[in-house]
Amino acid sequence: MAKKVAIITGGGQGIGEGIAKRLSKDGYAVIINGRTQSKLDKVADEIKKDGGQALTFAGDVSSRQVNVDLIKKAEDEFGRLDVFVANAGIDWVDNIEETPEDAVDQVIDINLKSQIWALQTAPRLIRKSGDGGSIILASSIAGMEGFEMLGIYSATKFASRGLVQAAAKELAADKIRVNAYNPGIVLTAMWDEIDARFAQRKNVPIGSTRQSFIDGILLGRGEEPDDVAKLVSFLSSDESDYITGQSIAVDGGIKFS
Repeated sequence: MAKKVAIITGGGQGIGEGIAKRLSKDGYAVIINGRTQSKLDKVADEIKKDGGQALTFAGDVSSRQVNVDLIKKAEDEFGRLDVFVANAGIDWVDNIEETPEDAVDQVIDINLKSQIWALQTAPRLIRKSGDGGSIILASSIAGMEGFEMLGIYSATKFASRGLVQAAAKELAADKIRVNAYNPGIVLTAMWDEIDARFAQRKNVPIGSTRQSFIDGILLGRGEEPDDVAKLVSFLSSDESDYITGQSIAVDGGIKFS
């Protein structure tokens, strides 16, 4: 039986992979969720090689039932849950007017509905231990200011911040803290896709959009998944036991709240 347990959605790559590895190093048993089993297995194997404890759960968390089943896995395997990181998300690069209906639905389902389902399903098991815990949502600097060509994505990330504030008020009596992290220009496959789509839609060279954003970062470099993972580690720990209802930028100095 692990002392503490964390679930990370979207944990098969990118930011989620970085968070899963960091929380494992912090001593959590981690359950890594994503849609591709092979990616989950790779991350879990790496965690185990480093001496950590990792389980996988393949499924699309835009489905409420998948969230129910994910929580049940944590309960069946460990009997408790301490941290839920609702990291799963996708982008869509296009102007609002021309974004197709199926893309709108997909972005809202994965980015926003999955977080609603997490907030509906995770608290019951977190309460079970009586120790409280932490629910952490993925927002974005695009949830602090609407970004051109990322309008639907931005809308979901603004909504995440509203969920954080409401849920923090609802769950505080149970010692469950709810916060969000707002990454900037993270050097992952998602940003490769964003950059390529900007290049196509704006007729600019590949790499130029990403570099223009990086040029505006005060600390002078693109963001790595571990930069986000460090904040999540803090928000998961007792060191942040007086912080709730907050959406914290971790972006090297692009946006200021």
